[in-house]
Amino acid sequence: MKSSNSIDRVSATIRPDGRVVMRQSWHELLFLHWEVDSVELQRMLPERLTLDTFDGKAYVGLVPFTMSKVRPVWSPSVPPLSNFHEMNVRTYVHLEGENPGVWFFSLDAANSVAVKIARTMWKLPYFFASMSLSKVGNITHYSSSRIGPPPLPANCKLEYEVTGKINPAEVGSLEYFLTERYFLYTTNGSRLLRGQVHHTPYPLQTAQLQLLEENMLEVNGIYRAPTVPLVHYARGVNVDVFKLVTV
Repeated sequence: MKSSNSIDRVSATIRPDGRVVMRQSWHELLFLHWEVDSVELQRMLPERLTLDTFDGKAYVGLVPFTMSKVRPVWSPSVPPLSNFHEMNVRTYVHLEGENPGVWFFSLDAANSVAVKIARTMWKLPYFFASMSLSKVGNITHYSSSRIGPPPLPANCKLEYEVTGKINPAEVGSLEYFLTERYFLYTTNGSRLLRGQVHHTPYPLQTAQLQLLEENMLEVNGIYRAPTVPLVHYARGVNVDVFKLVTV
């Protein structure tokens, strides 16, 4: 098996030949990451997946953002259904040294219809939440409070300021490892499924947290030290989504 440092992380960024099934746009992405215990995190993953690490270190991410123009490829977007806030708790995995991707512990979204569809069709652990995002001057305010299903309460409140110029991540850097992910994994019973997305590289910028109050990692059974996370911001990308396949 390949070591995490030798995994091909560029091939996944190339647009695949498969059929696009959905299109959507992601905006106001904030990537918060903490280093966590790799042994405990590996125990939380499906048997076939291996925790992906950077220089031997494992990370868990909290990623709030806004989705728009979410629609099947054959349909126009419908604003009340196609535009909503979302937040995920995730870590990084690979399958036998290939196809490095994301494993989601939870995804909260402010759209009950999207939650039901994602749980049914995409087999992802979505939850319905009340969410808001606003800007006052240079400060972005974001909040999320889960409505259901349990575990509850599951809340997040944060404030941040974007501070740096756009600087896409370089291949081989920690920023690239944490953000440039184009595969996702999920399960349906005993089956392991993989999905893929395609978009341009994130227009990353540095950002500074002004406030963070959250228990989203805790409700997923993940312990993080009370330290300041790594913080990255991306204004937005347009995304093509490809169908799930069994692996």
